[in-house]
Amino acid sequence: MKYLFILLFSTLFLSNAAAQTHDTIGVKKALTAFLDAWNTHDAKAFANVFTEDADFTNVAGKSKQGRAAIEAHHAPSFATKWKNSHQTFTQHKIRFLKPDVAAVDAWWELTGIAGTDGQAPPARKGLLSFVMTKQGGTWLIAVMHNLELREAN
Repeated sequence: MKYLFILLFSTLFLSNAAAQTHDTIGVKKALTAFLDAWNTHDAKAFANVFTEDADFTNVAGKSKQGRAAIEAHHAPSFATKWKNSHQTFTQHKIRFLKPDVAAVDAWWELTGIAGTDGQAPPARKGLLSFVMTKQGGTWLIAVMHNLELREAN
């Protein structure tokens, strides 16, 4: 009986670990899609990384709700001030709150922004805080808050 319990426990543990590894890959795939859409300046692809009813808040505290609003908000900037921008994630942290819900922090760096004087300003750095959900086997952003990080004085 003792060995049966150990075998059952080991099987459940390994199964859960495999599922979490698969989900970690899924979350990372969504983060890659987010960056790819940003770096190709594709507002539709960018919005498609979000759930249909997503909540989005930018660094200025402006909020949009839903894919259509997120796309409409980004399209003009992708065509102008962000058209040569490039965003990277310098690090990220994933925490699964439930099998289908993850909290994700992604530290970003943004270069290539068009300055008002024609000169490119220095790279910007920040932190994206996501709540991601698994829908139909795909991880999507349900809530996003964007923070710009500045050097401490």
